[in-house]
Amino acid sequence: MVIHISADGNGDFSTVCAALASIPKDCQEEILLYIHKGIYREQITITHPHITLIGDSAETTILSYDLYAKMIMEDGQKRGTFRTYSCFIDTHDITFRNLTIANTAGEGPKVGQALALYADGDRLFFDNCHFLGSQDTLFTGPLPPKEIEVNGFIGPKQFSPRINGRHYYRNCYLEGDIDFIFGSATAYFENCEFFSKNINQAVNSYVTAASTPEGQTYGYVMRNCRFTSNCPPCSVYLGRPWREYAKVVLIDCYMGEHIFPQGWHDWGKVQAHDTSFFAEYNSFGPGSNMNSRPAWVHQLSEEDLVIYQKEKVLEGTDGWNP
Repeated sequence: MVIHISADGNGDFSTVCAALASIPKDCQEEILLYIHKGIYREQITITHPHITLIGDSAETTILSYDLYAKMIMEDGQKRGTFRTYSCFIDTHDITFRNLTIANTAGEGPKVGQALALYADGDRLFFDNCHFLGSQDTLFTGPLPPKEIEVNGFIGPKQFSPRINGRHYYRNCYLEGDIDFIFGSATAYFENCEFFSKNINQAVNSYVTAASTPEGQTYGYVMRNCRFTSNCPPCSVYLGRPWREYAKVVLIDCYMGEHIFPQGWHDWGKVQAHDTSFFAEYNSFGPGSNMNSRPAWVHQLSEEDLVIYQKEKVLEGTDGWNP
């Protein structure tokens, strides 16, 4: 089934939400949504599996919304992080290609968390996509088992079972400021660019904030990626542990001068020095000096790389190989 979406009215539908709503719940077909160039300002939720969304290009097909955590709801409560998404994936076997997903709410210090994508599913593939936002641009679900703050997980999956998903991001551009890639999924990033935005703070950005569950083999693996920025030198961390078993592995990645010499931050979680796993192999560029990294950051050998091949990281029990 192929559905054409065009903001100018020349497709089957003019909005993504209307096209998704037209899919019968009992539909067993593979579904292709072709989204023609335009800015689609709508909050999108995807619950039907086996859908591919393809745009004309990441530069011209833009899915955008602007909700943010500090926004006051009708009941007087703040919206919170997990109700701010521009796009929410709550199913499996979804592919995005040649699209931008954006949250345009504003800088993290001003508006708080503002998700562009809330991705909570298995076998999710993003190819040549842009993810634009500020604080918490991309959430790779599921949520951690427990909240730190009361009602910190208010949103669509607050009380749902935590099911680990596998995500693959290829040739993607991701930007933000604070913790702009975060969550618990097993996610493989290949040939991606991570752009940290200058917010004129002593620490302008933490790129990752993984919450890998205890016992999960993989968290984030980033291979042949580039860490870039418009921030001044030594003002960005590669990541910090949102939860104490966080895992992030960087292989053959370029790091600009914006990266702090120590590279990683422990978020004040001293116990995470023993329980987390932050590792690098063959980092290069001005921000890549492993001699300045803390003792709890690991330097991989060539022999270690076999377990971080894409096929190994993503295969699971069903042999998924996107």
